[in-house]
Amino acid sequence: MNDSAASDEFPILKKGIYANHAALAPWPLSVSEAVQDFAAENATLGPSQYRLWVKRERRLKDNLAKMITAESWKDIALLKNTTEGICLVAEGLDWQRGDNIVIPAREFPSNRLPWLAQQRHGVEIREIDVRASDDPEAALLNAIDDRTRVLSVSAIAWDNGLKLSLRRLGRACRQNNTLFFVDAIQRLGMLPLDVAACNIDCLCADAHKWLLGPEGIAVFYCHEATRPRLRLRQQGWYMTDYPWAFEKEPLLPSKSARRFEAGSPNSLGQAAFDASVKLLLKYGLDRVAGRNLENTARLLDGLRALQDIEISSPVDPQRRSAIVCFRPLRQNVGTLVQALADGGVTCAQRSGSIRLSLHYYQGRKESSKLLNIVELALKA
Repeated sequence: MNDSAASDEFPILKKGIYANHAALAPWPLSVSEAVQDFAAENATLGPSQYRLWVKRERRLKDNLAKMITAESWKDIALLKNTTEGICLVAEGLDWQRGDNIVIPAREFPSNRLPWLAQQRHGVEIREIDVRASDDPEAALLNAIDDRTRVLSVSAIAWDNGLKLSLRRLGRACRQNNTLFFVDAIQRLGMLPLDVAACNIDCLCADAHKWLLGPEGIAVFYCHEATRPRLRLRQQGWYMTDYPWAFEKEPLLPSKSARRFEAGSPNSLGQAAFDASVKLLLKYGLDRVAGRNLENTARLLDGLRALQDIEISSPVDPQRRSAIVCFRPLRQNVGTLVQALADGGVTCAQRSGSIRLSLHYYQGRKESSKLLNIVELALKA
C-alpha cells in the first residue's frame, strides 16, 4: 500500500487537522465498511454465516499475535478494554501481605486504581516519578526488591508521550521473577512492540486509539507460563476449547488465553478490529512507525522555532513517540486549545499542556498546516 492509498482511507483528512489519536481515532473507510457489511449481513441473513465469524475471530487473533510477535494466537484473548485486562491480572494473582507492586507515578487511572485496590491484601504500592528522572528505567528498577510481584507500566505515557525501554525493564523483571505487565494502548499501532524480546508477561491495549478500531474491544496477551498463575474471577460458556459443545463434561477452562473470554464475543467489534489490524499490517508496521516519528520530528522542530511556548514532551530521540506536548507561557492553556479548535485542529489538554498526536496517514502537509495554526493562535 502506497502513501496515497493510505490517505484515501481517511476522509477525516478533509475536515481540518485531527491531532487527537492518543484519545480516540477516526475510523478508516475499511473499518467503516466492515461495520456496514456486518450490519447488512445480520439484517438479511442473521447469524447463518456464524462459522465465518469464528474464522474471522481466529484471523484477528493470528494477526494480533503477528503484530506483537507473540508465539501463537493462543496467547491472545479479546476483551472489552484495557481496564479489564489490568483488572484480570490485578485480581487474579494470589497476593500475600508484604508483597509490593511498582508503577510509575501519574499513570492513567486504569493502570493505577486496580493496583491500589490490592492494598486491602496488605500489598504496598510503590509509585515512582519517572518523569522527574534522567533514567526512568533505573528509577523503576531501583524500587524493585524480592517482594515485588508486579511491575506495571504504560509503554508510552498518556500525558506527555514518554517512551520507556520495555526491553530493559522486561529483562530485569525476568531476572527478579517479577511479573511484567504493559499497558500498550498508547503504543500498539503507533510503534513496533515485541513481547518476546521484551519478556512481557501480560499486555493489553484497546482498539480505539492507534489501532484505528472501535471502542469496546481490546487485545490481551498472556504468556503461556503466566496463564495458570491468574485465578479466574469470571466463568462462562465461551472460555472452553469447545464452547458450542454445551453438554460436554467436564466444562474446563481452555489452557489458551481463551480462558479469559468468559461470555459471548463482540462479533461486531471483531469485524471492525479485524479490518483496522489488516490495514496496519498491509501498510507495514515499520513504515507506520517511520511516518509517526517523522511527524514528531517535524512538530518538534517547528515548535522550537516558536516563541512563548515550552515543549513538555521528551525531545531525546530515544524517548520520543507520536505524542508531542507543549505549553504556552503567556496564554491560558484552555483558551489556546479553543483557539486551535476554531482553526480546525482537534487536540487535547493534558497535565497543563496541549497534546498533539498525529498518525501515519498524515504527513508533511498536515504537520506544516498544524504548526501554522499554532503560530497564528499564539499571536492572537
